[in-house]
Amino acid sequence: MSISHAALLKMAKDARKSAYSPYSHFAVGAALLCADGSVYTGCNVENSAFTPTCCAERVAFYKAISENAKGFTAIAVVGGRQDRENPEDFCPPCGVCRQVMLEFCDPESFLIVLGSSPDNIKVYKLGDIMPLGFKMDKHSNI
Repeated sequence: MSISHAALLKMAKDARKSAYSPYSHFAVGAALLCADGSVYTGCNVENSAFTPTCCAERVAFYKAISENAKGFTAIAVVGGRQDRENPEDFCPPCGVCRQVMLEFCDPESFLIVLGSSPDNIKVYKLGDIMPLGFKMDKHSNI
């Protein structure tokens, strides 16, 4: 990884400032690291109908994919009540976001970086937090 976990978490925390969360009041930021060192950020964007809401992690992935980025290596996720600058706890990706990650990342090498501060960081492999995700067989004709 070309940048530290703490630096990636800071980028996620900065992205969190742009979150649009008037319904849940839970702001999330994400910073997605590519193998070439580029970083794509995202924040959660809510909608009053809830179903169209998009998590920060997916915003970062879709932004990266729309710009033809490949080779994702890690994502940092920071989230918490929007009225607090510093999150109180870890904010793991939801199941939908984990499934999106599984679509584009190697579960044995892609890292999920969670933290509430630079001194309180936990790192997981995607495969450890998404052990039974749906994955199309690469040899399938479907």
